[in-house]
Amino acid sequence: KFRTMAPDAELRKVELVSDADGLLFKIRADPRVTPFGAWMRRRSLDELPQLINVLLGHMSLVGPRPPLPQEVACYGDDVRRRLLVRPGLTGLWQVSGRSDLSWEESVRLDLRYVENWSLMLDLQILWKTWSAVARGAGAY
Repeated sequence: KFRTMAPDAELRKVELVSDADGLLFKIRADPRVTPFGAWMRRRSLDELPQLINVLLGHMSLVGPRPPLPQEVACYGDDVRRRLLVRPGLTGLWQVSGRSDLSWEESVRLDLRYVENWSLMLDLQILWKTWSAVARGAGAY
């Protein structure tokens, strides 16, 4: 991903933890995000470098978002099922509300994807991704 936050973002995370929702550490008005970074995030341009990971076979176009190692360390057995498929650039929760969803809702959608994967579902998600990116709703 392209850097969208200030260089000291990780150090400032501790002061913002109370504003986070579960393991999914996303804050709507995150003060660590630079103005240009916010512009990139709104248009999902910060995700473009991950296309290289897709081409290398490390990621898929569609699948649960790749988690951070510190998030995986906190997963229960039920949430670990998200890791049964290759992570993707887009997925069910990205086209169903993106960062506006709670941690529990994003996990539920990821598990629904894992349990019901099909080529048709992937094609539907890819189609819906275009409108989700164009709207920019929930992108922060």
